[in-house]
Amino acid sequence: MKENILVINPGSTSTKIAVFDVQGNAVFSESITHSVKELSRYETLIEQAPVRKDLVLKELIKHNIDLKTIKAVVGRGGALKPLSAGTYYVNESLIEDLKNSPVKHASNLGGMIAYDIAEKIDVMPYIADPISVDEFSDIARISGLKGIERISLLHTLNIRANAFRYCQEKGKKFTEINLIIAHLGGGISIAPILKGKIVDVNCANDGGPFSPERTGSLPNTAFIHLCYSGKYTEKEMVQLVTKRGGLISYLETNDLREVMKMIEDGDQYAKLIFEAMCYQIAKEIGAMATVLKGDVDAVIMTGGIANSANLVNEIKERTNWIAPIVVYPGEEEMKALAQAVIRVINGMEQAKDYQ
Repeated sequence: MKENILVINPGSTSTKIAVFDVQGNAVFSESITHSVKELSRYETLIEQAPVRKDLVLKELIKHNIDLKTIKAVVGRGGALKPLSAGTYYVNESLIEDLKNSPVKHASNLGGMIAYDIAEKIDVMPYIADPISVDEFSDIARISGLKGIERISLLHTLNIRANAFRYCQEKGKKFTEINLIIAHLGGGISIAPILKGKIVDVNCANDGGPFSPERTGSLPNTAFIHLCYSGKYTEKEMVQLVTKRGGLISYLETNDLREVMKMIEDGDQYAKLIFEAMCYQIAKEIGAMATVLKGDVDAVIMTGGIANSANLVNEIKERTNWIAPIVVYPGEEEMKALAQAVIRVINGMEQAKDYQ
């Protein structure tokens, strides 16, 4: 009986796999580790797809997972062109766009591996809620400088999974409520959801609050001077903004637990930086409340650093006037992918054809 969903989530040095039943219960999970030496044999990321697929199949056989019980296969959505949120059938057009994506990220392999395995066992392959989901209104695209548009890149998977979780818990319809969801991790995405659509977001690499690893918005003039200072190449500047900013820049760590230890030990500078990050997160939540014209059913905090009670309480103090605060700490990407397919199976959503 086909009653299980196979979930595949490729990372830079691992391929996570899991099996969930159609009620959303975890049946099996494993993380396959790939050594740098192993991956260095392949000139391109795309060349890794068949090898990782074979490893996934071997792992399933090793753990006595009967492929005849698999009803659908879902892979992590990669860096595709802008598209609306939801669950997509993996077709040849989607595969071609993953192969030719200018962003060479391991998540691009998710749809490819799902497609090959699904074809082998004659079931449907899917991806769900990739980072390139774009449901912006025209007004949200205007940046302030002609020729440069604001773009939509965000932690869509976790944001939508928690929106559906909230709706289920409150007995509400996703298309009838307004939410502000703050995904708080190494990067931070704060998105207003208007009647089921993500109508704005700070692109975590381009703006909004600083995070454990990213700078967020910067003073333009000072940043331009730094770009032309001769100290950094273009590639190094991108790394500085997206990998070496935020807490790393100020405190030389991206681990919030280490920052809290510094504060407990009396480090006043660490306390200032921590409070500044919370201040900027709260300020962005407030800004997104204006997008929804103050009509907000709830503010949801999620992501890895939402496990910090200190951080949550700091943000609550500045934002609890907006709407009730709900905290769903951590992120469960594998479960979120399975739930996306379950919504399709149960008729809550329709899977979309990728054009």
